[in-house]
Amino acid sequence: MTTAPQEAVVNGEPVISVRGATAALGARPVLRGVDLTVHRGEVVALLGANGSGKSTAVRSLIGQVPLTGGTVELFGTERKRFRDWARVGYVPQRTTAASGVPATVREVVASGRLSRRRFGWTTGADRAAVDRAIALVGLADRAGDAVSALSGGQHQRVLIARALASEPELLIMDEPMAGVDLASQEILAATLREQVAAGTSVLLVLHELGPLEPLIDRAIVLRDGCVVHDGPPPEAVGQHSLPGHDHVHPHAAGEPLRTGLLS
Repeated sequence: MTTAPQEAVVNGEPVISVRGATAALGARPVLRGVDLTVHRGEVVALLGANGSGKSTAVRSLIGQVPLTGGTVELFGTERKRFRDWARVGYVPQRTTAASGVPATVREVVASGRLSRRRFGWTTGADRAAVDRAIALVGLADRAGDAVSALSGGQHQRVLIARALASEPELLIMDEPMAGVDLASQEILAATLREQVAAGTSVLLVLHELGPLEPLIDRAIVLRDGCVVHDGPPPEAVGQHSLPGHDHVHPHAAGEPLRTGLLS
């Protein structure tokens, strides 16, 4: 993990600032007064059990889930007044890139460039950015292939390339490693390393740190919609390393089952 660069990052201006955020899904409260900040150039992992509010928190950042209270700012602008979405790349939590619509890898990735286009015209800069994004995720040889022919890990790489095509200053990624094979995980980690080295700020929703651990500057842990930890990431990989972790899964005979952060 980086040390010296992190000191500079902490003093940078916020690219994400969430204060007292509350949200509900139906009648069920999901976020209960969440405070969350990501500074320029920082890589922050948002951790927690299923149902802790991680995905709701990131979806509230981009306006997919309305807040019932609190505020969200992106690059110092209140989210409801924020319009410069080309600065933000978002990778949703899903494993299919085309949603059943016939499309090639290049076509899906090119759709991530729409926020940068003027008058709907495709420019040389657009094409170069799409080519670069596809190459970054190791799919240059599959650019003309149908997305439906790709593996789950390759689908996820296409989604990340689509987010990178807009050349964002901030990447928000919801479980980018979910259901992804080890080879694709390593490619995604290498891709993120390059983006971080170029100064991109990153917020990652993760179940555990895994191969992304060396990139993480800070970890925020949610439990029942509340922040229970905001500080250095756990040194060990996996759910057992989280602050205050107890768990529910099979143990050796005679061991008790307990409840806690990541079940």
